[in-house]
Amino acid sequence: MSLIKVHDKQFTPYLSEASIQEKIKELAANINRDYAGKKPLFIAILNGSFMFASDLFKHLTIDAEICFIKLASYKGTKSSGQVITAIGLDTDIAGRDVIIVEDIIDTGKTLNEFLPQIHNQQPSSLKIAVLLHKPEATVMPVHIDYCCFAIPNKFVVGYGLDYDGLGRNLKEIYQLHEEKA
Repeated sequence: MSLIKVHDKQFTPYLSEASIQEKIKELAANINRDYAGKKPLFIAILNGSFMFASDLFKHLTIDAEICFIKLASYKGTKSSGQVITAIGLDTDIAGRDVIIVEDIIDTGKTLNEFLPQIHNQQPSSLKIAVLLHKPEATVMPVHIDYCCFAIPNKFVVGYGLDYDGLGRNLKEIYQLHEEKA
């Protein structure tokens, strides 16, 4: 991996494709163990989690279903971060074992707004699987059950994560390059 440019910013290599895939296999093995004999429903949150969800699902050996939703906050020129709507959740989750699949948790605000909507539908269990977590950025803690990487509070792009719509297609994860003074 080498320095790349996305829009007007430079990004430096951070997590290799091999390290990402290794952690996803480990996470899948834990889920396979924890859900042996069950048939969980994975709810992948778009847009960012599509690559993570796809690769995770490839390593599951248990019976499982997946659906994709998009979370949107109502906003004018700025995101309020308060009203979250699940677009596309048309599956009945009452009595189901549910695993939310998220690409990154930083502030925790989005999931804090969304999780009550899921709890109101009375799943039998609810867990969260995340590729990246930024503990330093978390202002509204969310209990994470499965996490591939805890990372510093720096902007990242690649492997489903974007910068103004670009960079999702990268196989690796890059971190915003900081110029040395």
